[in-house]
Amino acid sequence: MTKHVIGLTGGIGSGKSAATEAFKSLGISIVDADEVARDVVAVGSEGLQHIVARFGRGILLEDGQLNRPALRERVFSHEGDKHWLNQLLHPLIRAKMLADIGAAPSAYCILSVPLLIENNMENLCDRVIVVDCPESLQLSRALQRDGSSRETIESIMASQASRSERLEKADDVINNTGSLDELHEQVALLHQQYVKHFNLSA
Repeated sequence: MTKHVIGLTGGIGSGKSAATEAFKSLGISIVDADEVARDVVAVGSEGLQHIVARFGRGILLEDGQLNRPALRERVFSHEGDKHWLNQLLHPLIRAKMLADIGAAPSAYCILSVPLLIENNMENLCDRVIVVDCPESLQLSRALQRDGSSRETIESIMASQASRSERLEKADDVINNTGSLDELHEQVALLHQQYVKHFNLSA
C-alpha cells in the first residue's frame, strides 16, 4: 500500500468528527470507521443477519435497520455480548477500510477511527493525529449530542484508551478546547505540513 495514511482518533465527544470534516473540506479522502461500521450492518448485510440471529428482531427499527442506540445499551452492560459483537464486526470493518484506503483518490487519506489506539491500528498509518480535550469536556459534549445516559457515556469513556494513552501515541495533536474556527486553523496547518513532509502537490 503506497498511499500515505494519516490516522485520526479521539475519545467520544473530543471533536474527532469535526476534525475529519475539516480535512474533507480541503479535498482529502476520508475513510471513516463509523461510516464503515454502518455499512457492514446495513439492511441485507451479512453483519446484520448475524446480529439479528443473536439478539432477535427486536434489535431492529421498524424499517428493518439496526437500532444502534439499543444495541449500544445492550453491549455496554453485557461484557459477553460486547466481546461477541467485536469479534464479528472488527474483521469486517478492517477489510472494508483497507479496500477504501486503496481506492482513495487524494494524495494522502485520513483514516478516522475512534478506537485506533485500542485496536492497535497505528501500523496502518504513517502518522497519528489525536484530537484532544479534557475528559470533562468530552462528557458534556457527548451528553448534549448523543441522547444517551450519563452512565452509558461514562462506560464508553472507560472502555476507551485514556487521554494520556492516546497522547502517548500521537505524532500530531489537535487541541479542541476552543472554537470550530480554531480547530479548522489547526487542520489547515497540519495539511500544509503533510504536503511538505510527503513531497505532495497541494
